[in-house]
Amino acid sequence: MKRSCLLLFLLPLFCQSQTPLSWKFPIHRPHAGVLLGNGTQGLMVWGKQNQLIITIGRAGFWDHRGGNDFTANITYAELEALLLARNDSAIQEAFANPEATAAGGFGHPQQLSCGRLVITMPETCDFQQATLDLKTGTILIHSRDPEAGNILIRQNPYEEFSKVEFSGNLQPDSIRFVPAYTLNTTAYQKAGIIEPSVRRSDDQEIEIELITQRLPQDSALSFGWMVENSSLTFGTGLGEDAEAELLGAFLSNRTHLVPDHTAYWDEYWSKAPIAQFEDPVLQEMFEYGLYKQACVTSPQGIPATLQGPFMEDYQIVPWSNDYHFNINIEMIYYPALMSGKFDHLMPMWEMIHRWWEELSTNGETFFGLEGAMMLPHAVDDQGKVVGTFWTGTIDHACTAWMAQLAWLHYSYSGDEAILRETAFPLLKGAFEGYWAMLDQEEDGSYHLPVSVSPEYRGSRMDAWGTDASFQLAALHAICSMLPEAADLMDEEADPRWKDVSDHLAPYTIVDGIFHQEWRSGGERIGLWEGMDLIESHRHHSHLASIWPFVTIDPSSAEHDQIITTSMRAWRMRGAGAWSGWCVPWAAILTARVGHTEGAINWLHYWYDNFVNEGRGTLHNANNGGHSVIGGPVWGKYTVESRIGEVMQLDAGFGALTALFDLMVRQDIHGLHVLPFLSLNWKNMSFERVRAEGGFIVSAEVIDGFTSTIEIEATRDQELSLFPHISGEYIVSSSSAPDESLQMNEEKFSWEMKAGEVLTILRVE
Repeated sequence: MKRSCLLLFLLPLFCQSQTPLSWKFPIHRPHAGVLLGNGTQGLMVWGKQNQLIITIGRAGFWDHRGGNDFTANITYAELEALLLARNDSAIQEAFANPEATAAGGFGHPQQLSCGRLVITMPETCDFQQATLDLKTGTILIHSRDPEAGNILIRQNPYEEFSKVEFSGNLQPDSIRFVPAYTLNTTAYQKAGIIEPSVRRSDDQEIEIELITQRLPQDSALSFGWMVENSSLTFGTGLGEDAEAELLGAFLSNRTHLVPDHTAYWDEYWSKAPIAQFEDPVLQEMFEYGLYKQACVTSPQGIPATLQGPFMEDYQIVPWSNDYHFNINIEMIYYPALMSGKFDHLMPMWEMIHRWWEELSTNGETFFGLEGAMMLPHAVDDQGKVVGTFWTGTIDHACTAWMAQLAWLHYSYSGDEAILRETAFPLLKGAFEGYWAMLDQEEDGSYHLPVSVSPEYRGSRMDAWGTDASFQLAALHAICSMLPEAADLMDEEADPRWKDVSDHLAPYTIVDGIFHQEWRSGGERIGLWEGMDLIESHRHHSHLASIWPFVTIDPSSAEHDQIITTSMRAWRMRGAGAWSGWCVPWAAILTARVGHTEGAINWLHYWYDNFVNEGRGTLHNANNGGHSVIGGPVWGKYTVESRIGEVMQLDAGFGALTALFDLMVRQDIHGLHVLPFLSLNWKNMSFERVRAEGGFIVSAEVIDGFTSTIEIEATRDQELSLFPHISGEYIVSSSSAPDESLQMNEEKFSWEMKAGEVLTILRVE
């Protein structure tokens, strides 16, 4: 079967993709609004009746005061001694940051929003609907009177400028900008931040206003806007010269600040994966997720934080809108691998390289071992620790997880510079940190005497133990990647890597009854030695050997019963204390042990309960009655009671990753296409999904059976494939189009050359 034949069935899919999304007015809050973003400037469009509001965030606007140098007060050996001595006060003192109080500010580094544009139309105007065109990244605002005209909102994909164009009778009565300072005056004043300055241009042809918010020690943020010829153009800029630069741009280049950006979006979508689900909820998750990837992780933008550039203006953004490396940032960036948008990872790696010296200092000082690197779990854009959460600060899997992400970047893309400059050094630095933590028993086994499972028990004195399963899985992942990386780098493998891999448990086992009525029990994965999952918890870290570190085969004779019991015990603890981002993680874990329908149900559960009415992906529950994280205490939510909602981007990208994982999955044995195919996926197809090893995968399902698979190699690589096709199938290669093999094996291998296309066709 030739490649062109397969593309024929996918052509209608491409034409149907990127369906426009609609929002109904009134839209009451920024995070319920319509999003435009370019990785640096983020817009949330909302409003009601005759008032259109655009909340503007500018990523990278930090008040850095209160950042903590990780290695300032304690070493790993000293911490271990204090923990064994149960010296809580000394630990709290060691991780305290008294300089934060002296420095003023918010007590920790804090990212700040910009403010909002309030556009008031004539009283006869009544906004009805906003439509987001995913294909072109434009928003169209409609009034109830179809003859009145509309409002078009566009953004420059490369520069910090956006434009609002008014047509017909939809012309504004007034436009004003409200700084975030005005909406949070008490908090700003308490932090020692003064009122922003306002400057108006004396140019007679156009109206220009410039507002600059200065900080005591950091770069100022400037916002400027102008009105000309039925259009409003506005821009942001960071730095002491930003105000002058904005004014100069408005005066000299105003007609070209927001050029036609069709080519940018055409290029993005032409190389992005496409998929067609019969389930409209999954379809929206997939397409809107890819759209938001362009808005949040743009290669010309700022590295994505918890909220990226989409910062509300009515409150100080929660958790500093910082970089959380104990799952959140990884979850945001994983889809860049499967979607082949490898350049979207580059701003993150460039930032981490700016921290390189500090990460080495962190590791070598804390662990007392040359070559060790340490990335704390919550930092600002300078790599300084945010807060004094000591268990998070010593969570060494944060370093390992980012090392894994860098390795996957190489594996998916074949980018040797990433391997050489980022992945291999991070892998080695993470290993050296773990090596310093390890103890070896007389029988040769290795153990981690002091280890944590992310966020479990907070920073209490009992929030740690020996051999946390999360850390064991992370270390096994590092030890499995390092030999292959060393071989690619023409370096000798360190014998310690194999020794640790051979003599380190894959996870910690606990035993006993976990459900009294049914007397359910048995050996299962614990959080750490002697610590069972005794309650519902948002971090499924003890199951990390299943995913994300993928260090075991859950169905193997060695692990099957333990994994079955572990998953059963985990389900019995329930979702009552789950947050938004952990639900897609639950979907991936569920799918990885063969329960596809359960995985899809978890995605629907997430969409129903952790996504607001405007598609905002929330940390706290959107509804009451099912999770103790969020939701009203009593009764129903009102519009007003949702004002404090916490939006994070991680869960939306986690849902996108879960969908990719249902389509194409790598485990320790090879590549799987549509494993455990959903009974409800009668007819579906996808194209251009990336896989480890540099493969590009497309497939079609007809009448509930996988009928066709196409795999293209981007480099010379052996393919180990589980096609999951029922019965016999025919395999043909573009390198020998007139030859084919009829097979029925569960798995087969093929030495592929760069550019070769393999087609697998089910025999009816």
